[in-house]
Amino acid sequence: MTSSTEFYLRPLKTLSHRFEQLIANRLWLRVLIALALGITTGLILGPDLALLDSKTVNIITAWLALPGHIFLSLIQMIVVPLVLASIVRGLAANNNPEALKKIGSIAILFILLTTAIATSVGIGLSVLMEPGKHIASNLLEAQNITAHAPASQASFPPLDQLPEKVVSLLPINPLSSMVSGQMLQVILFAAVLGVALLSIPPKQAQPLFDLLGALQEVSIRVVSWAMKLAPLAVFGLITKLVANLGIEVLTGMFIYVLTVVIGLLVMAGFYSVVIVFIARRSIRDFFRKTRELLLLAFSTSSSAAVMPLTLQTTENTLQIRPEIARFLVPLGATINMTGTALYQGAATVFLAQVFNVELGISNYVFIVTMAVAASIGSPATPGAGIVILSMVLEGVGIPAAGIALLLGVDRILDMCRTSVNVLGDVTACLITEKLLPE
Repeated sequence: MTSSTEFYLRPLKTLSHRFEQLIANRLWLRVLIALALGITTGLILGPDLALLDSKTVNIITAWLALPGHIFLSLIQMIVVPLVLASIVRGLAANNNPEALKKIGSIAILFILLTTAIATSVGIGLSVLMEPGKHIASNLLEAQNITAHAPASQASFPPLDQLPEKVVSLLPINPLSSMVSGQMLQVILFAAVLGVALLSIPPKQAQPLFDLLGALQEVSIRVVSWAMKLAPLAVFGLITKLVANLGIEVLTGMFIYVLTVVIGLLVMAGFYSVVIVFIARRSIRDFFRKTRELLLLAFSTSSSAAVMPLTLQTTENTLQIRPEIARFLVPLGATINMTGTALYQGAATVFLAQVFNVELGISNYVFIVTMAVAASIGSPATPGAGIVILSMVLEGVGIPAAGIALLLGVDRILDMCRTSVNVLGDVTACLITEKLLPE
């Protein structure tokens, strides 16, 4: 009897063993499986089946989401020291100041151009597809939102205030900027520190250089600890999202989600064209080598979390020069936010349609300018896009209450736009590598 039972169980044991081998060294696959399980569990616990009362569901999902909140806290805790150490070392390790200027110039020009293009694509698709017209009034009532708002004319700062705005970008107190997460000021401080370190004799610079190297290694180690939580984090957060919203709310936002996803695919296509025709790389070979990185960026929703893997992929797999990769990857993780910028444009027009706010050409120009400015220096952590969006909405007179409508699907879109952000970082490295001869 025992041998007969073992005979029938043997195929299951073999299958289980092969499955363990399959996912053993594939974090992205474990995370995608967790994503699917999270959606399924959320639907089971959700209001559509109503198997449990809402209070019990809230308790269960709160505990399931605990690893997710720990994961987010670890990433947010370490992003400032990681970016600071990486940028300073990336600058100070480059012994050729002229090459450094060229790397920075090419990267900044590429980032500004692609961010403006991404925002324009988001605006254009929202105007074309009109996702805001598909929102039912009962969905607005469920979120306690009034679907009418006065139009506001966008305005740029007066010329006499521009010098003050420029000066405010410089960190008077770098420690305060780090504590408050003002990433653009942290980047500027890191740039000044890196250039200053490069300008003093190597013997004097070495102790600080070594200290920052240790800080970078420690930061990467903390990120690696956080990544071990990634499957549980995704499972818990997605379960809570789906359980709280249910099918009906997600269906009502489907056209909006589709609009943003199409826009992100357009940007991915744009990057693919750039990679083939300017960087002169095989697109099939490129995506084969970056598949794990992009899937991991998708599942973690954080450019900072995958920064160590991005560095490894650009340097070792794509054979990009270290002086380019080590400078541009941490820089890109904080200022190259094309996916986020596209989302800002699409979401602003979507909410304008929901609130019946008429937008003119000046409004669209203002949205592009604000989205580009706000995306640069935004935290490379999950959910940062919502914070940036509130700044853009304020400028065109759309009530910030509309953000409540977006929160339900923001997690899904955050995953998608992070992949495009990371794709943009790698593309920037490839372009700089191609345009800057050795």
